[in-house]
This record gives sequence, C-alpha cells and structure tokens, in this order.
Amino acid sequence: MYLLRLISRNALRHKLRTALTVLGLVVATLSFGLLQTVVDAWYSGAEGASATTLVTRNATSLVFPLPLSYQERVRAVDGVSGVGYANWFGGIYQDPKNFFAQFAISGKSYLDIYPDYLLPEAERSAFLRDRKGAIVGRKLANQYGFKVGDIIPLRGTIFPGQWEFVVRGIYDGRQGTTNTATMFFHWDYINEVIKRSIPRRANQVGVYVVQIAHAEDAAAVSGAIDAQFRNSLAETLTETEKAFQLGFVSMSEAIVVAIRVVSFVVIVIIMAVMANTMAMSARERLAEYATLKVLGFGPGYLAALIFGESMLLALAGAALGILLLFPVAAAFAAAMGTMFPVFQVSPLTVVLQLLSAMAVGLVAGVAPTLRATRVNIVEGLRSIG
Repeated sequence: MYLLRLISRNALRHKLRTALTVLGLVVATLSFGLLQTVVDAWYSGAEGASATTLVTRNATSLVFPLPLSYQERVRAVDGVSGVGYANWFGGIYQDPKNFFAQFAISGKSYLDIYPDYLLPEAERSAFLRDRKGAIVGRKLANQYGFKVGDIIPLRGTIFPGQWEFVVRGIYDGRQGTTNTATMFFHWDYINEVIKRSIPRRANQVGVYVVQIAHAEDAAAVSGAIDAQFRNSLAETLTETEKAFQLGFVSMSEAIVVAIRVVSFVVIVIIMAVMANTMAMSARERLAEYATLKVLGFGPGYLAALIFGESMLLALAGAALGILLLFPVAAAFAAAMGTMFPVFQVSPLTVVLQLLSAMAVGLVAGVAPTLRATRVNIVEGLRSIG
C-alpha cells in the first residue's frame, strides 16, 4: 500500500504534465478504438455470413446476370435445401447522396434463407401479397422516418424509370450484427415492368442464394452447381456467402490496410510522448533515487516506482478512452447513416486498447528505469532536476 501511495504521489507531482499526458493517452486510445471499429464494420458482412448459405453469380463478373431458368436446375442439385434470387436495384431516393442498399428479391424463398431478418407475421404476409410491397430494416426506417404504409419513390438507374414501393413491414435483426439498413421488394414486379419496356433484359437475376443442409458440403455443392453450367453462355461461380462478401471488401483493401496502419501509428506516437514524459520525470528525480539507494532500497524497488507510475498513467488514459469510445462510436454511426449498416465496438477492440496502453506504459518506463537503477550515488546526489 505504501508503494502504491508513493506511485500515485509521484504521478500527481506535476499535475499539468500528468493531465496533458493522460489526455494524449485518452485521444490515442479513443482514436485507436474508433479506427479498429471502422475496420470491423468493413468486415461485418463477411463475419455475419451464414456457413450454410452459398451465392451463385455469373463467372465472368457480378455485372452480368444469370437466366431465371437456372433456378430449378440449382434446386435439383444434391444437398441444396432452398434457392432464392436477388437483383441489386441501385435506385435514387430523393437525392443521390441518400444511398442505401436496395434488392429485388424472390419473396418467400429469399426470406426463408435469412431467418435473422425478424418480421412480424402480419407484416410478412402483407409484403408477400402486395406486388409493390417493400420491407425496410429498422436502421434504415429510423434514418429516413419510414413507417408501414409509406410510399417510397425511387428513380431507377440500372432499371430506368420512376418506381414506387409501399412499406409493408419493418424488420429487425436477430443479432446485433444483422444488417438492418437494407430495402427489399419483389423481383416479380420489376420483371413485369421490364418485360414491357426492355424485353431483352427480362427473366434475368443478379445472384442465386442457395441454402444447404450442412456447412461441410459447401465445396461439393458449389462444384456440382458450377459443373451444370460449364461451357454455357452464362457460366457460374458459386462460393460461400462469406467469400462472396470478402470479395467486395477486397476491392477497398488498400483503404482498410491504411486505416489499420494509422491506428497503430497513433499508438507509436503516444508511446514516444509517454517515454519523453517519463524520461523528464526520472531526470528530475535522480537525487531522490540516489537517496533511496543510500537508504538500502534496491534496483527492483526503483523499477517498481517508475514502471508503476508509467502503467498508472497509461491505464488511466486507456480507461477514459474506452469509456468515451462507446458514445463516440454511437455518434459516428449516426452521422454515417447507412454507410456502415453494422457499427459496434467489439470486445476484441477493447482488449486491444488495453493491451496497447499496457505496451505504451511498459515501453515508456524502460529508459528511465535503466537510468535510475544505474545511477552512481555520488553523481545522483549532485544532480539538480
């Protein structure tokens, strides 16, 4: 207890210096945690992917569609328990900056594959009955104020024209990592209009979503699906939903790597600042350390004083940074809207913040500890801090 009291008194000897050092640690820890959360949000789609869901797309590129006639052939493959399909719509709501994901889906068959979308049965039934019906995620509804019964107008880009959809339901996520920032509506309705306006683009889908009974059959089922359409005009590439999502992340991999690097650079910078602070403190206290040596205190006691002070400052800054991370992350997510459908601080991020702070405290204490333990008693007593 006496040692802890001495450490705390040393830390508070220069209150302004201590406050500024802790403030720097708070900013560094907070920045590190926020940047790590941004990276986690980038990978959230892949991390939340089901191991029993496959995605079949055109082997050439996702831009090219697949014929609707493939559905029954995919369903007939051994190991397949369900098939749905979807098209990216890409419509504009009021203003181009109001971006959010929109998918034309196969209705019941698609929703059955994603049980994490929680929708009241009455709203689900209303959506399935209404050709112009739509369902939106809770986060999307909160951002734009959508309510059941509202009409959402979209200006088509991939599918030209003015489109109107009626909100028949608002879905929630079974888990906190479930994407609730998406709008779904009926592919059949889109296809009916396209048949009249652009007949050559009718009866085509973007991807097939395939449900399998056992995750270990993913490779075999994927191979069997692709083998059916080999050498056809529209060859397929089937992969797990996680691999499909990671394909999108890889397109912006340079940005993700840059964010990771910056997050660790912040820690290295504050480590240098902290080391300088501890070095100044040790230089000012050389006479005190020499006196302690005269009184019989060994190098271990001096090391405990210096490392204890360094760790106290580091952990104090980390604790405040972690506490601030949660409200700051919530405010950041609100400001970003649907850009990050899932934005949550993970337990791993908090652990990394603590470990980083401990590393800063340990590294910052090395140089002053070596100086204090090696100081000559006579030279130390003559030292003026």
